Amino acid sequence: MDSLCRECFYEAFETEVHETIMKYNLFKAGEKVALAASGGKDSTVLAHVVTTLNARYGYGLDLLLLSIDEGISGYRDDSLDTVKRNEETYGIPLHVFSYKDLYGWTMDEIVEAVGKKNNCTFCGVFRRQALDRGAHLVGATKMATGHNADDIAETVLLNLLRSDVPRLGRCSSAITGDECSLPRVKPFKYTYEKEIVMYAYFKRLDYFSTECKYSPFAARGLAREFVKDLEAARPRAIIDLVKSAERLRIKDSAKIVMSKPGTCRNCGYLSSQDVCKACILLEGLNKGIPQLGIGKSRGGSRDRALQRSNNEKAKSSNESCVNGAACDCKQSSHLTHNYLKNVEKIEAHPAARFT
Repeated sequence: MDSLCRECFYEAFETEVHETIMKYNLFKAGEKVALAASGGKDSTVLAHVVTTLNARYGYGLDLLLLSIDEGISGYRDDSLDTVKRNEETYGIPLHVFSYKDLYGWTMDEIVEAVGKKNNCTFCGVFRRQALDRGAHLVGATKMATGHNADDIAETVLLNLLRSDVPRLGRCSSAITGDECSLPRVKPFKYTYEKEIVMYAYFKRLDYFSTECKYSPFAARGLAREFVKDLEAARPRAIIDLVKSAERLRIKDSAKIVMSKPGTCRNCGYLSSQDVCKACILLEGLNKGIPQLGIGKSRGGSRDRALQRSNNEKAKSSNESCVNGAACDCKQSSHLTHNYLKNVEKIEAHPAARFT
């Protein structure tokens, strides 16, 4: 491998990202692109590089920063301060949406209810949908995330271990959801995490480096360690995993399990099922049965959880509504009404602009 001076490294890094953008036609002139911003190294470098390339190559993009406040004390509140400084640095507007406003729960409250074993399942599902909701509310037509080659390699392994054919077939794509109203793009698809760290360090970018206090309990951590071990033994292992996933061909007999993207009948947002995972998880939380949406249903656990919920509901039909005991709402339950009231509150946000 050739050695590079600092300036040549910057040029090589930015050129590689630009070539990825061009190769996959990730952006089109006039698009309003939401840059998912957590305050960490990946999203900070994403904001810096996309802003730089947008000016250098005349992409013609209308950029904004989009952050989600999960409600993790001592972590997200500090990282959001970093994102606010980035807003000033790059001169692009920042919009922040919270789990509390969207779902009625903070992540700290969820962990208290479900424990630390499955909390990352809730956060991953809620965060993904929260980004979609926030992007729609501010009128974005595309979302860019800071997922890098290391992240994609880890996801490939996790999907193999889970035998998740639908996700395995699309997890290495540089653009997903292009058939939907809000496609997601990954400009860092072929960029190593170590390159992003070096770029951020030498450019002296302002980013937040503390890990989420719940991340040590995530399954992804094990995949990350394994990928690092593979890379130590074979430097090309990460890119080879990404390339292998690109070359996967799924047999027609396996495609029957791959559901086409649609919309959730409860919340109206993107879902491959009749009811999205976020709504199922939220229902479980609100009914005191958080295991409702955990894992894959094999004809038993979810049905039993629903049956217990129905039995409890039959015993007490006087659930409290946000509008009080005299509420005459026509929803299937007051819990649904409470949820929809939260949605209405978010849609009344000053930044809510639909295209």
